Amino acid sequence: MKKDSKIIMPGADADDIVKEAQGLIARQLDASSRRNFLRQGLTLGGMAMLTGCDISDNTSVDKALVSISGFNDRVQAWLFGANRLAPEYAESMITRPFPFNAFYSEEDAPEVDPLSYRLQVAGKVLDKSTWSLAQLYQMAQVSQITRHICVEGWSAIGKWGGIPFSQFLKLVGADLSAKYVSFKCADDYYTSIDMATALHPQTLLALTYDGQILPRKYGFPMKLRMPTKLGYKNPKHIKLIEITNAYPGGYWEDQGYNWFGGS
Repeated sequence: MKKDSKIIMPGADADDIVKEAQGLIARQLDASSRRNFLRQGLTLGGMAMLTGCDISDNTSVDKALVSISGFNDRVQAWLFGANRLAPEYAESMITRPFPFNAFYSEEDAPEVDPLSYRLQVAGKVLDKSTWSLAQLYQMAQVSQITRHICVEGWSAIGKWGGIPFSQFLKLVGADLSAKYVSFKCADDYYTSIDMATALHPQTLLALTYDGQILPRKYGFPMKLRMPTKLGYKNPKHIKLIEITNAYPGGYWEDQGYNWFGGS
């Protein structure tokens, strides 16, 4: 059996990752902080609750957590299989109703005018033309029944239909050697992914849900559906896609969530 291809960080291998893990805490914490860090077992939220203190000003702790988050991202990228598929399910297993999830209430979901909507493409692409919904609907589409996994601890199975994102990127002449693909949305959400995930065969520009035009609550007019990523990495109400080599961050990622966000 052919092994899945891996996304290897430049100059890194399994031994590098192990060595980095072994030295991570020692590099980031002084002796006093290190003893406390090990004693508490990274239960920083518990420390704050018990002591009533704000530990966010501890520079050593902040540096350690940032390094750990970055290390987690690198490990997930190393383990990611560019051709390894997430499980797909039977229609009988679809979660009904599929839950709404956002950083706002359902009634506050943006209302996008389908007639005036234009998807913008920017950055390292040859064709920066805008796309109407009519144009997008005319493109060949596929569907998948996959599991959405939320960082909050719940999951749900849904049926998504849309354009394979790799097909769209090739159509607009995206630089496929670029590092990042970023998204800006009508609800002011923003996030970004690595190019390998963008090109994954299950990554979709989703235009439908369960055979119907994508409902407003699930991201009309378009969301990026990635069963290989946690839910917060799947942006909804997309209005701009940019290909770039400059790290774009993300709404939750800039608040401390892991950037790679693999499920």
